[in-house]
Amino acid sequence: MPRSAAPLFAALGDETRLRLVARLSRDGPTSIASLAADFAITRQAVTKHLETMQRAGLVRSQHRGRECLWHLEQRRLAAAHRHLQEISTQWDRTLDRLKDLLA
Repeated sequence: MPRSAAPLFAALGDETRLRLVARLSRDGPTSIASLAADFAITRQAVTKHLETMQRAGLVRSQHRGRECLWHLEQRRLAAAHRHLQEISTQWDRTLDRLKDLLA
């Protein structure tokens, strides 16, 4: 797994950020005000989570007038999925070798 995956999984390793990913995945581009309405934290806290996710390449912001919309970066999420599939495949191979040794 490439080192570039570490910031990605670090960003996904928080329950609030996972909920933000789910929300953006379900609803598409969304404003901070709308996102914050779903959480028991401040808009500033939501912004900090989004900035962490942005540094990991999971989201991007786009200004539309006075409003800032946050978009989920599908390619980066797909990269996380690929990394998890690689890990799963490695585990399957390891378990198969273990079964062979025990047989």
